[in-house]
Amino acid sequence: MEILNNIWMAVSTPNESLINIIAIPAVIIENFLIMSLFISILHISANRYKKIAYVLTLSAIGIFTMYFIPNPFNIFINYFASVAIAYFVFKNSLLKTTISAIIALTIFNLIGILILNPYLTIFHIETSTLNTIFIYRLLYISIMYLFTGLIIFFINNINLKIESPENIDRKNKLIIFSNLFFGILAIIIQSITLFYYVDTLPNIITFLSFISLLAYFAISIYSLTRVFKLILTTRKLESAEAYNNTLRILHDNVRGFKHDFDNIVTTIGGYIKTNDMEGLKNYYSQLEDDCQRVNNLYILNPDIVNNDGIYNLLTKKYYEAEREDIKVNITFLLDLSTLHMKIYEFARILGILLDNAIEASSESTEKIINLSFRDDFRNSRQLITIENTYSNKDVNTDIIFEKGVSGKDDHTGLGLWEVCKLIKKNNNINLFTTKDDKFFKQQLEIYY
Repeated sequence: MEILNNIWMAVSTPNESLINIIAIPAVIIENFLIMSLFISILHISANRYKKIAYVLTLSAIGIFTMYFIPNPFNIFINYFASVAIAYFVFKNSLLKTTISAIIALTIFNLIGILILNPYLTIFHIETSTLNTIFIYRLLYISIMYLFTGLIIFFINNINLKIESPENIDRKNKLIIFSNLFFGILAIIIQSITLFYYVDTLPNIITFLSFISLLAYFAISIYSLTRVFKLILTTRKLESAEAYNNTLRILHDNVRGFKHDFDNIVTTIGGYIKTNDMEGLKNYYSQLEDDCQRVNNLYILNPDIVNNDGIYNLLTKKYYEAEREDIKVNITFLLDLSTLHMKIYEFARILGILLDNAIEASSESTEKIINLSFRDDFRNSRQLITIENTYSNKDVNTDIIFEKGVSGKDDHTGLGLWEVCKLIKKNNNINLFTTKDDKFFKQQLEIYY
C-alpha cells in the first residue's frame, strides 16, 4: 500500500525527474506521428530504414534543442529541421515535401491548441501544473496522440493526396515558398502565444484563434491547389498544341501516301517485272525512311509519352533534328509515371544529351539519331539509349564530363559536366558512354 501511495505521490505532485523521463519518448512518438501524417498525405512508400532514420534523426535534434536551446528558438529549429530532414531522407520534391510537412505540423499543433484550454478548464489546473505534474502531462499528450492517430487513419481512408507540378517557374515558386514560410512562422508564434498565455485567455478566444488559424491554412491550401491546377492546365494545353501539330504533319503524310499509293505499287511492280532487285532494295530503303517518319510521329503521342514535360521536350527536339535533316528513329516502351528518379532531373539530363546528339549528328555525313526508352524488368532498371552518328572520331569519352571540356571552341563545356553532377546526386543512376566507327552512344540506366 505504501508503494502505491508513493507512486501516486510521485505522479500527482510536481516532479521534474518524471517530466524529463517522459519528454524523450514523447519527442520520438511526436516525430513518428508527424512523419506518418505527411507520408499519408504524400502517399510515400518509404522503407523501414528511411522511416527509422527520419524519426531518430529528428528526435535527436529535438532532444538536443530541448535541453540546450531555450524557448522559443528550439521550436523554430525543430520545425525547419523536420522539413529539411524529410526532403533529404524521402527524396521528394522540395515543394511537395514542404507543403506536406507544414500540413502535418499544422494538424498536430491545431490539435494541441484545440484541446489545451478545455483540458485545463476541466481539470481546474494551470499550465505550470500541466508542465510539472506527470499524470496531467501524460494524459494531455496521450489525448493529443490519440486524435492525431485518428486523423492519420482518416487521411488514409479518404485517399488524400497532394498533386503538384515537378517544375514551377521562379516567380510562382517564390510566391509559394513565401506563403509557406510565413505560414509555418504563424504556427510557431501562435503555439508559443497560446501556450504561455492560455491561463488568461477565455475558451472562446482559444477557439476563435484555432478557427482563424485553421481558416488561414485551408484558404492557403485551396489557393495552392488552384495554382497547381492552373500550371498543370497550362502544360496540358502546351502538350495539346504540340500534339495537334504532330497530328497535322501525320495527317499530311498519310494523305501523301494515299495519293501516291498507286504510283508506289506501280514502281515496285516495275522493279519486280524486270527482276531489278538492287533497284528494288534501294527504292524500298527510301520508302522505309518515309514510313519510319510516320511511325515516329505516331509514337510522339501524349498517351504513349505519358508525361507532359517530357512529351514537349521530345517533340521540340524531334522537330529541331528534322530541321537539320537528321533521321530520328524512336522506340518508346516506358511508363514515365513509374520513373525512378525526379522528373526534373531526368528532363535536364535528357535535354542535354539530345542537344549534344543533334549537334554531333548534324555535322556528320550520315545524319541519324536512334532513341530508345524501355524497362528492363529482368535487371530491375529503366534504360534510355541515345546513339547518334558523329564526325569527330577522336573524341575522348574519358574526359568529356569534366568541367570546361568541349569539342567546340565557342562552347563552355558545362552540359555533360551538369549531367555528371546530377548523376552523382542519385545512387541508383548510371550513364555509360561508348563509341564505334558509326555511332556515339549514351545509355542512361535507372535502377529500382
